[in-house]
Amino acid sequence: MVELYRLRDDEPPKDNEGESPAVTVDSFGEQTNAGAVRIEPGDDARELLPHISHLTRVEVNFPVFGDGRGYSAARILREAGYEGEIRAVGDVAVDQIAYMRRCGFDAFAPDKAMNKADVEAALNRWDNVYQKTTDGRTPIWALRHG
Repeated sequence: MVELYRLRDDEPPKDNEGESPAVTVDSFGEQTNAGAVRIEPGDDARELLPHISHLTRVEVNFPVFGDGRGYSAARILREAGYEGEIRAVGDVAVDQIAYMRRCGFDAFAPDKAMNKADVEAALNRWDNVYQKTTDGRTPIWALRHG
């Protein structure tokens, strides 16, 4: 079983067993009643925008460490108003999760378990941020200049 790390406060599951499986973006067009969708590299997250009010979870697959296309998918969904869970799955490393959270991810299911203390340290390392993104944190320049 892959360990699940969630940053959300809304009814966190004890584990990720028993969840409805995520369907692919291609098959979602035929199963628009599905509550969870899995985005693979190369899929266009914008195809989901007309349906975001019906989705409870979007999984974004990172098959290899260096594939960063999933960051854009999360940001596209958040900027369009998606409020459900966006979960990074696959080759997710602890040094990526702070950046993933900034782009809109709020759950992580890495292939390899992470040390919980390292996860907490990574998420709390920087008090201030420089860019405006989807996580709601105010950039330091806006704090300085109102």
